[in-house]
Amino acid sequence: MHLPDGFLDTKTALFSAGVAAAGVGFAVREVRATLEPRRMPLLGLAAAFVFAAQMLNFPVVGGTSGHLTGGVLTAVLLGPAAAVVVLTCVLVVQCLVFADGGLMALGANVFNMAILSVFGGYFAFWAAARLVRGNSVRATVFAAAFAGWVGTVLASISVAGQLALSGTVPWGLAFPAMANVHMLIGIGEGLATGLITLAVLRIRPDLVAGAQAQAAAAGWSWVPYGLLVSVGLAVFVAPFASPWPDGLESVAAKLGFEEQAGRSAFAAPFAEYEVPGVGSATLATALAGLVGTVLAFGAAYLLARLLVPSLGTPHKDAPSRN
Repeated sequence: MHLPDGFLDTKTALFSAGVAAAGVGFAVREVRATLEPRRMPLLGLAAAFVFAAQMLNFPVVGGTSGHLTGGVLTAVLLGPAAAVVVLTCVLVVQCLVFADGGLMALGANVFNMAILSVFGGYFAFWAAARLVRGNSVRATVFAAAFAGWVGTVLASISVAGQLALSGTVPWGLAFPAMANVHMLIGIGEGLATGLITLAVLRIRPDLVAGAQAQAAAAGWSWVPYGLLVSVGLAVFVAPFASPWPDGLESVAAKLGFEEQAGRSAFAAPFAEYEVPGVGSATLATALAGLVGTVLAFGAAYLLARLLVPSLGTPHKDAPSRN
């Protein structure tokens, strides 16, 4: 669902960037105020996993593929503000290093996938968890799966609106085309979100958002294992992902505006997840996935360190000992 340059006009791109900047600013302020210092590595781990997961395109229908966005999953585990920071870091790495999403369209991509999908999906998670009665684990997993689907569909509708505002394609065509295919892609997002949430609840329920006190002791203990899984997905699974176009690319081809995609404003070092000098597409994708996973981890973790007080500094919300 990464918009390339050329699909949006200047006014829509700038307006989306302004709204995205406001949303990211709000999230940054919330993370600075509420994130426990020992949970900082988990932001890096979430970014690494999301980057790797977004490389795993799965076939949907009619020659179209989809991939996990990961925003709602991250919000369920770390909270929506932290999820916005994580997804923003991933999208910036994808744009600047791999030319995955245009530079001028970066604000729109952040708004769609890191803000609207996250906050809209998390609200659906909150509402669904309170409507479902019975076993708390079952309710949480169902709510997470439903919210994953909602987040994907909301982002696709926003893309349709941006395309219509830009005059790229009429709303009457963009809305049904984007929504229909992403309602199918959202099923995969929902299943993945629910299953991963279930696994975390079974193994380490203290890592779910809202359990910061217990999770504070976790620190780096989960990071090596989680990072190993993320790298494994990017290196050993991503090269064999579905080569079919994703939902947005499929809609662009169907509605006849795919040729409007412009060249990136700069030369990304690993554009299209290719590595200069590596002739094997499989090896190039694996190497690009490795680099991207590490960069996403580093970007989110370093940003968290800048935002959150050091381990030796009392958190502003911590109770006084006096």
